[in-house]
Amino acid sequence: MKANDVTAGYFLAIQPLETFLIPASSTRRISLITDSIGRGSLFGGVGTAMLLAAQLANRLSATLRIVTRTEEPSPSNVAQILGAYGIELIHEVQFAFLPPVVSGLEAASEKPQTDPVAPGLDIHPDELFITTSWWTTAATLPSVPRASIIYLLQEDERMFYPFGEQRVQCERVLSTQDIRFVINTRLLYDHLIASGLENLNRSASWFEPAFPKTLFHERERVPGEKKRFFFYARQNNPRNLFHIGLDVIDRAINQGVLDLNEWEVFLVGKDIPNVTFGDGYVPQRCEGLEWKAYADLAGTIDLGLSLMYTPHPSYPPLDLAASGAIVVTNKFANKQDLSNYSRNIICAELDTEALVEALRTGVALAEDQQTRSRNFSANALGADWAAAFEETLQLLTAAR
Repeated sequence: MKANDVTAGYFLAIQPLETFLIPASSTRRISLITDSIGRGSLFGGVGTAMLLAAQLANRLSATLRIVTRTEEPSPSNVAQILGAYGIELIHEVQFAFLPPVVSGLEAASEKPQTDPVAPGLDIHPDELFITTSWWTTAATLPSVPRASIIYLLQEDERMFYPFGEQRVQCERVLSTQDIRFVINTRLLYDHLIASGLENLNRSASWFEPAFPKTLFHERERVPGEKKRFFFYARQNNPRNLFHIGLDVIDRAINQGVLDLNEWEVFLVGKDIPNVTFGDGYVPQRCEGLEWKAYADLAGTIDLGLSLMYTPHPSYPPLDLAASGAIVVTNKFANKQDLSNYSRNIICAELDTEALVEALRTGVALAEDQQTRSRNFSANALGADWAAAFEETLQLLTAAR
């Protein structure tokens, strides 16, 4: 096998998009490039990407096209997200599926196609492209004008990898000088610049996410029912520290911090194994929840544990705080205190005993309804995505 085929096969996800130019249309277009919009991919970052793309499309009176790379797009999932946030597109949304291909081989996650493969992605001369990861950005860079690329960056993606080839490729993309970046949270923006990505001083804007009260709010509870504990459980996402979290919960139960006579435990996420705590307690596992079902559950939670071994606060702590819960998370780098979002978020050192003690504090706060409610009323979390994106949209459209 040729050396370049070996390399291309290893870095399959960053193979250039196959594109062809078509004449300009009377209606502009925004293309969102992402891996998947399947049900298992919708939470957090992908949902935010859809909201940004939809808001930008409406601001420019443009058509939104969603281009997926690893799984054929599901229009109903887009309707679910936009409907949950009350967003109506001016124009009908378009979809395209463009899996990466090298020497006739498809992405490993896909079955061989029996239908003829399309010649590529049609693009307009003035089209804008929102990329959602370093690999979708790397695939887009050789295929479209760089000035048309907007990279929505929602994590220090270098931290997805050990020191090796993928991390090198990622850092190259993050250091790109002539594309625009939109960064999820000031916390992440500050961290990235402090880590040496000085190009972001010139080419990046940031926003704080929003949590509309129509979706994120306290739900009515059955009088006398047990209090509810939530653990963000993603076994196959190493940065979520799944096994450390299991150990923390088990110790909290065994030490009586979480009294199972008073608390019900929910594991929420994906790829959750059959586990038991304490003397055989079986928690409730919640996987594949639709957006509204997830928000409905969050609105019934009293205390949560959500770990993220990166500088971004991640969405679950903010979702839970916006829904009236107490939540414990870990400190990391410049993520030391999240009380600027809510005083119901407790940050602890990434040490098992420190996290157990933070849960002890969280239990006491969850049961102190007066303080908990006062903190909830003082939340500084935004509730309007249009307002959250306003400054970003002004910057993105200023030169258009």
